[in-house]
Amino acid sequence: MRRAYLLVAALVLMGIPAAANEPQAGTIVSESSVACGSKVKNKKETAELLCQEYVVRTQTTEYHIRQEKHAGQELIPVNTSIEFTLAKDKMKFTANGKKYEYLVVSETAIATPKP
Repeated sequence: MRRAYLLVAALVLMGIPAAANEPQAGTIVSESSVACGSKVKNKKETAELLCQEYVVRTQTTEYHIRQEKHAGQELIPVNTSIEFTLAKDKMKFTANGKKYEYLVVSETAIATPKP
C-alpha cells in the first residue's frame, strides 16, 4: 500500500514541470506604473524610470508581472485576453500580435466562492 502512495506521488510530481510549460489562458485586469530604476540626466540630477506592472488573472491564480527594465514598450490594454507560458520567474505571452516577456513579481491564489 505504501508503494502505491509513493508511485502516485512520484507521478504527480513528474507532471508538474510539464504542466508549467502548457499555455494557460488569462486576462490582464489592471496596469500601474512602478519605479524600476533611475537614469542620470546630468551630473547633479537623476530621473526615476517607470515600468509597467500588470495583473494577469486566471481562474485560480492572480499574477503580478513587471518589465525587467525600462523599455519603450507600448501599453497593453486592460481586459486583453492572453495565452501565456511560465518559465522559472518569467511569463511569456503574445498580445496584439507582439511577443512579450515579463518578470513574475508575485502570485496569489484566488479564493473560490463557497457554494
